[in-house]
Amino acid sequence: MMADSTGLQFVSAYAFEAMQKVDVVRLAALSDPELRLLLPCLVRMALCAPADQSQSWAQDKKLILRLLSGVEAVNSIVALLSVDFHALEQDARKEQQLRHKAGGSNGESILVSQLQHGLTLEFEHSDPLRRLRLTLSELLAIMNKVADSNGEFFLKSSELFESPVYLEEVADVLCILQAELPSLLPIVDVAEALLHVRNGDWFLCLLVANVPDSFNEVCRGLIKNGERQDEESVGGRRRTEALRQLCLMNPSQALNIRAMVVEECHLPGLGVALTLDYKPDTADEAVSPLVSYVSGLLLGTNSKVRTWFSMFIRNGQQRKRESSSVLWQMRRQLLLELVAILPRSRSTHVPNDGDLEEESSSGYSGLREEHVVKASALLRLYCALMGIAGLRPTDEEAEQLLQLMTSRPPATPAGVRFVSLSFCKLLAFPTLVSTPEQEQLMVMWLSWMIKEEEYFESAAGVSASFGEMLLLVAMYFHSNQLSSIIELVCSTLGMKIAIKPSSLSKMKTIFTQEIFTEQVVTAHAVRVAVTNNLSANITGFLPIHCIYQLLRSRAFTKHKVSIKDWIYRQLCETTTPIHTQLIPLIDAYINSILTPASKANPEATNQPITEQEILNVFQSSAGGSRGGRQRYSITTQLLILYYILSYEENLLASTKQLALMQRKPKSYSAALMDQIPIKYLVTQAQGLQQELGGLHSALLRLLATNYPHLCLVEDWVCEEEVTGTLPLLRRMMLPSNTCRYTQSQLHQAFQKLPSSSPRLMRILEHLTLLSPGDLIPYAEALTASMALLLEPAVPLRILQTLNKLWMALNTVMPRRLWVMTVNALQPSAKLLRQQRYTQNDLMVDPLIVLRCDQRVYRCPPLMDIVLHMLNGYLLASKAYLHCHLKETADFDRQSQTVSSLGVPGQPDTPEVTREELKNALLAAQDSAAVQILLEVCLPTSEEQQLGANTESLLRSIRGPMPGKLKQGNLGPRASGGMEDAEPEGGLLSDLREVQCLICCLLHQMFIADPNIAKLVHFQGYPQALLPLTVAGIPSIHICLDFIPELLAQPQLEKQIFAIQLLSYLCTQYALPKSLSVARLAISVMGTLLTVLTRAKRFSFFMPTLPCLVAFCQAFPPLYDEVAALLVQVGQVCASDVATKARDIDPLIARLQYLKEKPQEALVQGGGSSKLTLPQRTAEELGGADPDVQLCYCVEATFMDIISSTLHGL
Repeated sequence: MMADSTGLQFVSAYAFEAMQKVDVVRLAALSDPELRLLLPCLVRMALCAPADQSQSWAQDKKLILRLLSGVEAVNSIVALLSVDFHALEQDARKEQQLRHKAGGSNGESILVSQLQHGLTLEFEHSDPLRRLRLTLSELLAIMNKVADSNGEFFLKSSELFESPVYLEEVADVLCILQAELPSLLPIVDVAEALLHVRNGDWFLCLLVANVPDSFNEVCRGLIKNGERQDEESVGGRRRTEALRQLCLMNPSQALNIRAMVVEECHLPGLGVALTLDYKPDTADEAVSPLVSYVSGLLLGTNSKVRTWFSMFIRNGQQRKRESSSVLWQMRRQLLLELVAILPRSRSTHVPNDGDLEEESSSGYSGLREEHVVKASALLRLYCALMGIAGLRPTDEEAEQLLQLMTSRPPATPAGVRFVSLSFCKLLAFPTLVSTPEQEQLMVMWLSWMIKEEEYFESAAGVSASFGEMLLLVAMYFHSNQLSSIIELVCSTLGMKIAIKPSSLSKMKTIFTQEIFTEQVVTAHAVRVAVTNNLSANITGFLPIHCIYQLLRSRAFTKHKVSIKDWIYRQLCETTTPIHTQLIPLIDAYINSILTPASKANPEATNQPITEQEILNVFQSSAGGSRGGRQRYSITTQLLILYYILSYEENLLASTKQLALMQRKPKSYSAALMDQIPIKYLVTQAQGLQQELGGLHSALLRLLATNYPHLCLVEDWVCEEEVTGTLPLLRRMMLPSNTCRYTQSQLHQAFQKLPSSSPRLMRILEHLTLLSPGDLIPYAEALTASMALLLEPAVPLRILQTLNKLWMALNTVMPRRLWVMTVNALQPSAKLLRQQRYTQNDLMVDPLIVLRCDQRVYRCPPLMDIVLHMLNGYLLASKAYLHCHLKETADFDRQSQTVSSLGVPGQPDTPEVTREELKNALLAAQDSAAVQILLEVCLPTSEEQQLGANTESLLRSIRGPMPGKLKQGNLGPRASGGMEDAEPEGGLLSDLREVQCLICCLLHQMFIADPNIAKLVHFQGYPQALLPLTVAGIPSIHICLDFIPELLAQPQLEKQIFAIQLLSYLCTQYALPKSLSVARLAISVMGTLLTVLTRAKRFSFFMPTLPCLVAFCQAFPPLYDEVAALLVQVGQVCASDVATKARDIDPLIARLQYLKEKPQEALVQGGGSSKLTLPQRTAEELGGADPDVQLCYCVEATFMDIISSTLHGL
């Protein structure tokens, strides 16, 4: 330190401020010694021509001259100013050049020559010019040495700067030189040089006081050139002391200088010293400047600053204790602040319960409320100093810290925070507790914490008190999760501290054996009140964190403590945004229900939530109490739904393990699931995805697995039509005072059909404006009366509006709606028997949906609903059978394993068989549904009489189908009103619309599972439906893949069906693949001709020969192969006829002629595009021999091929 300048008078803060502001009145008030220090600047101010020509300055200048007139030293300064400074500067620069050439040796000097005596005597005897030269020469020598020192500190012994007699005169010369020669002597360089002489800080303050506007520049320069750790070296300490003196002279800039220190990460001791010197105008009662500053450095976000200051603390501890050390001054000040806020009386006796209750209210050993925030700040600071900066507390510091940590604050939010910090500091630094007395004090304080936790939580009005943290730490200790305790401590303190797990062993013993045994922990946890309106907005450590940890460590089941009620109450007390711990809590709870804590005790599991408790949550949801506030929030309902679905999924996944332990936890009943509005809740969750975190996606995953019928793609697409922008706008336009219809009014309007059609239409149109949720009360009235709409004369618009309402309801309550609809559409005979189906019946046998009133099959809007339900129940049946198989398989296998007496390989056999049986059942179910739907597409006898034709759809797409013998266009359809002459009139019938709906569903089914298409076509269906299926089901082209396999079947009927199907596919899809399959079919027909008996030949070729026309029409290159086949068939038949000596037309000759010269045959036919055959009566054909009929069929096929080919031209 610069003890050498002790006793010298420094420029006061008052004087410096007067110089800064040029306040003449203040300057006049200064004492002579104070004024003497400022003379160089004042004399220059009085003598030099000013830039300010104002009258006020002229007056001030007179005052300054009057002030200077009485001071004797002014004359010597005036003499100094009268020197030729230009010549002086030139000589100085020459001397610098000379020294540079000479390598810095002190040889000849241009400024000072022939010194007879020492510098001090020379200075005394010299005139002003020589005095300037002497001082300048000495100063330049020091500056040059500083420049050459490469940062190494040195102290230059200079007689001139050390003589107490001439200090003031030397200071005058120094100030004048710097002011007159600023380019030669930059003030920052001069300041740096002055640090290397004795009394340098005094000279520096004088220099800056005479050039007050250079204060910041000088300070920044000194800091930039300063050491990273100032207390390590003499130079650093001298620099710190000089800057400290500068800031004492200009205290208003002290904090700015401190900011420069932090910015440059130099001179940490200076930053602390300035903080210790800083005296704020208004004292902040909460936190002292020193605590704020050091906390900011160690707990700020700048890691560079944190490391720099930590190094200052560490290095400072390594030196022996010095009262002059800035670090020890800081520690002493912090300790004084700590002692100042300690409770006045600290008792060491252990009070009994009565004492505790009596004295806690009167402030026993309690912190005063105004000191709590300050105490918390001090605790965090000491944590940072010890944990980050490595401070080793003295015995005195440790004792006082422990006294503060174990004091008892008032029940306020700040008090709760203080207790949490104290507790974490105990865990982070267990070495603070070293003696048995201190340990007893800590245990007593922890016991007080446990007892007072509930009172603190209620009195302070906070949700997250320190009780939860105590529980959590106790649980972590019991489960030996020391890393979790360290993480908890660091997050509570708000800093990363390196805590060794081994250091927690003493605390672990105290916690697990004295304070919180595991049984106490679990018993206490259940009694902790749930957090009201738990959401993500409530931060800190809550009861839910404790319960979650206890569930994970299986403490509840181990000690047979029931936690079910607590979890249920907490789930009922939730709101948005959802707390992140809720879903992990439910998962851990489900795991504790299904998985025993140990194999030795398989009964050690938690109880599941009861069905009645679940029902209570859903009683008011899904429109059950319109207008009234729901008792439970949507968050609670969604969490309970997640719990049920996740429980069921985990139960299925755990069946193998449960079977091995001979345990079978109860599954929730189907009746319960039927009463939960799953789809409605998921739809609600969709609009709350931001607030629900990952709950919505978790629910969707569970639905897709367990309830695929609620995740139909078309449902998601259709929902946009119900919940999109347009429906919303329509509802917004609905006036609030509009007429509201009741369910009974709707029911009456249905009953009075058809006379009430207009009124019913008005009601239904009004209902379309309601949201799906508001439609729920009307669901029963709408479905119950569906059968009445099947009566004749019901307007189509009513049916279409009902369909629209049904689809809207389907977005919120699909499962209940489907059951009601299936029961409402039963045939009248079943309705009379009052047979009601349940959800379970329909999942076991989805085909019940199709056992409805036959009139539905010709009512497109209702048929659309039936098909939608059928698709859903087919998917539901798959999921149901899959779950049923998993539920029972493992228990059956377990029993079989026991009974098989260890025969290897036996237990696996039934498993394979069960899976195969399930797949066979599902395939039979799907194919039966398809076959029934195809049968519905066939026109009834009445429709056939009216002229319905299944081929009209195909004809409408690709024109008339050639090759159909004597089939003309049919007449009008069931819709009536069309004349025979209009061929397309049939497209407007109900049958056609139903056919389109069915084809649409079959298309989806074939895409979802191509095996269904294969199975159905291997089973076969009426040939009359082929035009419809090929044209109406786009995905039917996949049949081309398996037609070769179908042709290879031994049954003649399947081969015939394959060729007929192929003929339509070739026309619809004229692809290279179709061509190759058609070639194969022709080849198969040729092969069969050679192996079939006469009777089988007739039954095979009569239906298949007309298909050759379609092959040739689609693929003209096949003409030669087809013609050769026809000739071959004709030859075989004709030869059989000839053996019977029956004379028929010369058929073979005609066939050869037709094959070789089709064009000439056409000319002979009169040039018409339709060839004619000799007219034969039906009796002649019918009574003819089968071979004869086949011959005529061959000829007719030939003619059709030629005709269609030329027609195409």
